[in-house]
Amino acid sequence: MSIVNVIGLGYIGLPTALILAKSGIKVVGTDKNSSLVNSLIEGKLTFEEEGLMELFQTAQSNGIKFSTDYQVAQTYIIAVPTPYVKESKKLDPKYVISAVNSVLDVCEKGTKLIIESTISPGTIDKHIRPQIEKRGYTIGEDVHLIHAPERIIPGNMVYELEHNSRTIGVDNLEIGNKIKGLYSNFCNGEIVITDIRSAEMSKVIENTYRDINIAFANELAKICRTDNLDVYEIIKIANKHPRVNILQPGPGVGGHCISVDPWFLVGDYPDLTNLILTARKINDSMPGFVLSRIRDIMRQHKIKDISKVGLYGLTYKENVDDIRESPTLQLIERMDEHLAFGVKIFDPYVKSRIVEHQFMNFEDFLNEIEIVVIMVAHDHIIENVELIKNKLVLDTKNICTFKEAFKL
Repeated sequence: MSIVNVIGLGYIGLPTALILAKSGIKVVGTDKNSSLVNSLIEGKLTFEEEGLMELFQTAQSNGIKFSTDYQVAQTYIIAVPTPYVKESKKLDPKYVISAVNSVLDVCEKGTKLIIESTISPGTIDKHIRPQIEKRGYTIGEDVHLIHAPERIIPGNMVYELEHNSRTIGVDNLEIGNKIKGLYSNFCNGEIVITDIRSAEMSKVIENTYRDINIAFANELAKICRTDNLDVYEIIKIANKHPRVNILQPGPGVGGHCISVDPWFLVGDYPDLTNLILTARKINDSMPGFVLSRIRDIMRQHKIKDISKVGLYGLTYKENVDDIRESPTLQLIERMDEHLAFGVKIFDPYVKSRIVEHQFMNFEDFLNEIEIVVIMVAHDHIIENVELIKNKLVLDTKNICTFKEAFKL
């Protein structure tokens, strides 16, 4: 049986490797992080996710292996990070390029090279094909290029791997059908075959669409705050219209998809992305807006010591341990810029200290503060909301039912 070598064992690569192994495919997961690889070899997961441990145990029983070395294989799945350059807003393809070159060092003739990492439209033409061609390989014979962008979210990864539809971008329909067959081992959703550039663009615009809709809700929150209106009541009423579905505002947008992918379009099409750029600016401004709300509450209640403020939640979304592009971290950065030091932090899902004044115990956290700012709607805070009723509460997620709580 031929090997599938999954490159990058983070939030996308690891679940993908595990579910392939569960399906009976011979899988080797590769990552340059030796401590991560050693943890997996020892049977320890590197992040928490519902259903992931059960999947891991099944994959182990089916013989999945982990290594820091790239394998000689017929199929590779690359799932490495794709950051953007903050100055230009363009994709930084260095991790993908590095992974591709490492594959080219060991791959067999006729290898199928699948890139799952989210990339900006045209990345494979501009950055990946030249890497292959300068090695003297013929694309379509020596190496087959495929773009199959991931479409899962932390907190629901295993279910979405099995049920979400997938897109496969290829140069050759026959190869596309072979890759469709591979993904059909675990994917029960529709699998669409298209060209590579369309696959690149479709993934980016999915997340851009979501970013724009979130921005509309966040802008409404700012408008309503200016006129002392209840944005949540207004959205609830407006959504009774059969063709209206306004999302809920929040303290910002995090994660490695919605907060990053739209910048790829802004960077590549700067003269054409007015709406997209505005949405990005609105969503990036929300941590600053939260800071202004904290200031208003402190002034109203004559609290001058920022160390009496506690931020609940470090992750970018509820009930996960993923802190990538977290609005709370963005807010802490803005506080730092304004010399506002000493704010307290607590998150039940973040098990190690990653910021100053981070508490590991919820009661200790509450004992030190007068203002609780709910940044993430973890089930933990919903279940323990009675414990914060005697505090001043800024609820950016609209989970508190008591009227004394401040909202966005």
